[in-house]
Amino acid sequence: MAKKIFKRWLPDPSEFRNRPALNFMGHLLHDPNLFHLNRHSVSGAFFVGLFVCFLPTLGQMPIAALLAFVFRVNLPISVALVWISNPLTMAPIFFATYELGRWILNSPALAFSLELSWEWFNTEFLRLWKPLVVGSVITGLFFGGLGYISMQMFWRWHVVRNWEKRKARRLNAAPPGTK
Repeated sequence: MAKKIFKRWLPDPSEFRNRPALNFMGHLLHDPNLFHLNRHSVSGAFFVGLFVCFLPTLGQMPIAALLAFVFRVNLPISVALVWISNPLTMAPIFFATYELGRWILNSPALAFSLELSWEWFNTEFLRLWKPLVVGSVITGLFFGGLGYISMQMFWRWHVVRNWEKRKARRLNAAPPGTK
């Protein structure tokens, strides 16, 4: 089943719950829905993880974990998917979302340079934030929805394929004359 595919890559829930860094969460990690591997939990986790990975914020992993708690979807998958926007991919992702937001808001192109300082944040970023946020939310909703639908379809396809295999095995294993 599709469940087996995800189970290979995800940590065991008991290992996850026993990590010292997560002790502050206490009983919250004992909700079985946070570690379930079913079609709805995995699809919801794909939506949450892909949506959050396009948000231009710091702390994407805690945000994805919080949303996984709120929507009771698979926590490890939600948190892992935010790593699509990593230090190597962040610049192209956020530039593309800025351009999309600029196009949607019909705002003029602004010349800017990137500098990691408080002064830059107070001057330049305040001019750029609206198109960036609009583009990021729309892109996050689009790719989150696409991930959700794709996982629903993949899961369904995988289940139907396994049913067909079992059906073929039963037909091949049946004694002659009983087909």
